[in-house]
Amino acid sequence: MDEIIQPLQDTLQHYPQLELPTELALLLLLSWLGNFVIKRILIGGIFKLLRATPINEQHVVQKFNFVSRLSNVVPALIISTGIGYVSGVPEAAATVIVNVCNAFVVLTIALALSNLLDIVNSIYEQRPDAKIRPIKGYIQVLKIVIYAVTLILIIAALFDRSPLILLSGLGAMAAVLMLIFQDTILSLVASVQISSNDVLRVGDWVEMPQLNADGDVIDIALHTVKIQNWDKTITTIPTRRFMTDPFKNWRGMQESGGRRIKRCIFLDQQSVHFLDAEQKKRLGRFKLLKDYLASKQQEIDDWNTQLAEEGKEPVNTRRITNIGTFRAYVERYLQSHPGIHQHMTLMARQLPATADGLPLELYCFTNTTAWLKYESIQSDIFDHLLAILPEFGLRVYQHPSGMDVRALSDVIKGDTHAVAG
Repeated sequence: MDEIIQPLQDTLQHYPQLELPTELALLLLLSWLGNFVIKRILIGGIFKLLRATPINEQHVVQKFNFVSRLSNVVPALIISTGIGYVSGVPEAAATVIVNVCNAFVVLTIALALSNLLDIVNSIYEQRPDAKIRPIKGYIQVLKIVIYAVTLILIIAALFDRSPLILLSGLGAMAAVLMLIFQDTILSLVASVQISSNDVLRVGDWVEMPQLNADGDVIDIALHTVKIQNWDKTITTIPTRRFMTDPFKNWRGMQESGGRRIKRCIFLDQQSVHFLDAEQKKRLGRFKLLKDYLASKQQEIDDWNTQLAEEGKEPVNTRRITNIGTFRAYVERYLQSHPGIHQHMTLMARQLPATADGLPLELYCFTNTTAWLKYESIQSDIFDHLLAILPEFGLRVYQHPSGMDVRALSDVIKGDTHAVAG
């Protein structure tokens, strides 16, 4: 290098006023050329290689500026090396420039490593098991370590001191650092527990009412978990809250292949009665009830036969009820329904009577977990059951509405006019 610079300096000695600016300009030009050549040749070749590899994904290629950042080291090295050959630059200024260049090199390498970790995470996310065991939290921990070391090295480079001197003083700052990074430490522990225990995955439907979160997990990071609610809003929750607060994960339902229906029809208790012969005949037309009515009647007849003389009184005998027949119909209707999972719990049961009527609960599972199909199946079932209730002589219970009060008022007025007439 001396063979190139020395003739130039000998020539510029005849023009002292141009010596310093000319050499500085040449140094900056040389550093720019070095950066330009590296980016055009090296980075251009790497991108061509990437397009021929399996990781030719647009989002990965866009993030791949690892080598681009490293190429910024070249001009810094050229300046730090060449500043000593520039005539007229004070020694103190040259030292400052060299220290700043060294600090810039350290920062550039740290940013390049950070970008490399992003690339590793992007490639890992293409794996089929990436949602089960995400590594984004560990990547962020490594970034924090890299930036912490980088900060120490930059300070050491700027003050031209050994980094060991700075590290020796960190022991006294341990308590302060623990206080500053307590959230990071807690989040790291929570991330490890979430990953190792498979508590949460990207794509899980979770419900955390105390934080108004109800939707799909779209991102699991070191400090936060992002949930896209059903109204398309985003709720951001600290990662550690998933280890300290209760929440519901619907993954088990989604993996089972069936979603539960647990809903009641409230019946008017005054409409419950025994079936007479005409009603039995009419209900015998139901395909789903033929076998039930025959077997139930045989069972009751056998029972009543044992009563002998006492069986002559109807109050002593067993008889078929309309609500029991309706419950049997509901069970058989669900067993024949194409949208109901036949290998999971299926039943129709009575719950304790309330002031709002007698609850008849349907407890079963659809054979799909898709929300729209689930709601459609559930609505179709209850549409049919509510419409067919009068066939059994049953009524749905509901509180009096305005129309009921008006109808009752009209009846009372009519009776009053009749009496007055």
